[in-house]
Amino acid sequence: MSGILELLNSDMGKTIINGLANEANQPEDKTSSVLTMALPVLMGAMKRNANTPEGAAGLIGALSNKHDGSILDNLGGLFAGGVDNDVKQDGAGILGHILGNSQSNVTNALSQKSGMDSDSVMQILKVAAPIVMGYLGKQTKQQNISNSSGIESLLGGLLGGGANANSQQTLIESLLDGDGDGSILDDVAGMVLGGSKKKGGLGGLLGGLFGR
Repeated sequence: MSGILELLNSDMGKTIINGLANEANQPEDKTSSVLTMALPVLMGAMKRNANTPEGAAGLIGALSNKHDGSILDNLGGLFAGGVDNDVKQDGAGILGHILGNSQSNVTNALSQKSGMDSDSVMQILKVAAPIVMGYLGKQTKQQNISNSSGIESLLGGLLGGGANANSQQTLIESLLDGDGDGSILDDVAGMVLGGSKKKGGLGGLLGGLFGR
């Protein structure tokens, strides 16, 4: 079983998928599918934003303050009784910042490929975004990252790195720019699935999220 699927099927992974599925009132298999495709796109969008000194500084500032990783300390509590509106509003702000005008294109592509309506996809993304930011914040702190090259390197490593890194980022940016449809998500997910067997790939990210 490939890394990301193994992690999503771990006990902690099932708890998170179940929480997001309940939040969006959607089947767990579709929720898992959305997460598998969405996480590398979100990270690729962050990586693109961090390509400029201003973007990197803004991301580092957010990670060192509001998104310091504390959200990961009680993921079970995050979903108990429904996710707090403050978390969703935070997630909406993150998505608006990193995706910008690409938000509807990404949401529609994820909806097209997963078979889930776009409103439900957005509900999942609004909660997934703060979790991903929290993990990045934790990693930034642990690795003492404080500059643009460090944050870019971290994001690249979490996306899997390796020979496919440039192609993967090009595909993600094509989707963000509205030049590609949902079929791009198959290629992106395939690349990350291949790279997730390495500890530094997306499998490493999800392993950290799911307590592995």
